[in-house]
Amino acid sequence: MTGAPARTLLLWCPDWPVLAAEIVDGVPATGPVAVLHANRVVACSERARAEGVRRGLRKREAQGRCPQLTVVEYDPGRDARAFEPVVAAVEELVAGVEVVRPGACAVAARGPGRYLGGEEAAAERIIEHVAQSCLVESQVGIADGVFAAGLAARAGRVVAPGGTPEFLAGLPVEALGRSALADLLRRLGVRTLGDFAALPAGDVLARFGFDGALAHRLAAGRDHRPLAVRQPPADLTVTAEHDEPIDRVDAAAFVARALAERLHERLAGHGLACTRLGIEAVTEHGQELHRVWRHDGLLTAAAIADRVRWQLDGWLSGSNGRAGARPARPTAGIIRLRLIPDGVIAQAGLQAGLWGETGEERERAHRALSRVQGILGPEAVVTAVLGGGRSPADQVRLVPWGDERVPARPGPPADAGADPATGRGGGGAPPWPGRLPAPAPAVVLPSPLAATVHDAAGEPVVISARLAVSAPPARLVVGTGQPAEIVGWAGPWPVDERWWAPAEARRRARFQVSLADGAALLLAVEAGQWLVEAIYD
Repeated sequence: MTGAPARTLLLWCPDWPVLAAEIVDGVPATGPVAVLHANRVVACSERARAEGVRRGLRKREAQGRCPQLTVVEYDPGRDARAFEPVVAAVEELVAGVEVVRPGACAVAARGPGRYLGGEEAAAERIIEHVAQSCLVESQVGIADGVFAAGLAARAGRVVAPGGTPEFLAGLPVEALGRSALADLLRRLGVRTLGDFAALPAGDVLARFGFDGALAHRLAAGRDHRPLAVRQPPADLTVTAEHDEPIDRVDAAAFVARALAERLHERLAGHGLACTRLGIEAVTEHGQELHRVWRHDGLLTAAAIADRVRWQLDGWLSGSNGRAGARPARPTAGIIRLRLIPDGVIAQAGLQAGLWGETGEERERAHRALSRVQGILGPEAVVTAVLGGGRSPADQVRLVPWGDERVPARPGPPADAGADPATGRGGGGAPPWPGRLPAPAPAVVLPSPLAATVHDAAGEPVVISARLAVSAPPARLVVGTGQPAEIVGWAGPWPVDERWWAPAEARRRARFQVSLADGAALLLAVEAGQWLVEAIYD
């Protein structure tokens, strides 16, 4: 799908959200500081780590470990604004800098390596220049591809050309940055990126989906972005001219939103999505400003607007960083703003969802359903959560929208079905023994319907304690309805649950039957009574 990934130099500033809070808000990064998002720690200072604070901890637990902890709320705009002087300092030495995220930026290693006397010399020169200009400590990693360069930067390494797969092979699967996938891989016995990369790509895609296949490519040392990225035609660029210069951040945010929507609509009209965004601005005095932002996924209209707003905020606020580091505020307001989709890919397989364009449907659905809950109550909107169990009614739990989606019984939601003889299924974790074989029924009745089953002679069909069927089922009567002819049946499958608790004990046998009219039903026999539990499509 791609060739060899390009040599990439990536500069990484450790604990950047903490440093950004010091640069912008004056919170001393030398003390115990933690940055929180959704009540969990997303970054912390070295002093806080020494006290036991770690990423992922809840606020109360972090404060329990370090009572002197200073808590700062996560602000991506603040992080981007504070990072602007660092990117500008790197641009004074090399060209074509791409912002991966606030705290990390990347550039092709070939140019700096040749111009500055080799890759290691280029890394040392950039680190020294950033430290002198911005008083910010940083580390540089060089490897084949952005992902490997980012991991190399954390270790301060320069990986030799062609040595990226070997460098990645010994790293733990947590380095992928996907906690749920890493946890599942460890439970399957896959502990390193090398173990993960050794798995067949087709099996990984079938078992873990598109995101798992993307992570598999990363683990193998292949670039995380397809090389089908092409230089967009000139007509994809959007430009806004302003007679009145823009010199306020609030006015710039309004312009950014409108321009981002124009760009996104133009890309969508060509069936494209943006992965790398160039932002250009020209001031009233002719000063030209330029920055490139990159993103691991597809940039939606909201994501484009956020990055443009962050960048304009960084330019117009004139954040000088530490010790007066450049760049200074422009000498005049912005009169021309241009957005350039520097990297685009075909928006294959994506289509508009029920609530609008792809990428925004989840947020729009959340707003709409929350509004319905506000009018009708929390229980008015529920979603199904799959879990464990032996019958269809046990495997589905209805949860109010917005509540934690935890199954009532543990089990593998992705299980593809179980063998009725062994109880083993197609999921990554052991399914419940005795669960129904595939396929699952289409409709599960909220309350089972009473029924009677007769044999060809008209006698009731009964099941013995040893699961012996008195005669083949021939006719079914549901409630007071008309008899229906049974043309096929399978079973019985016994279930004997919680025999150690007499008040909760339940013993029954289940059958699958098909009727002459084409219907298929799931029946159960419990205490001598036949019941219709579910209907197959």
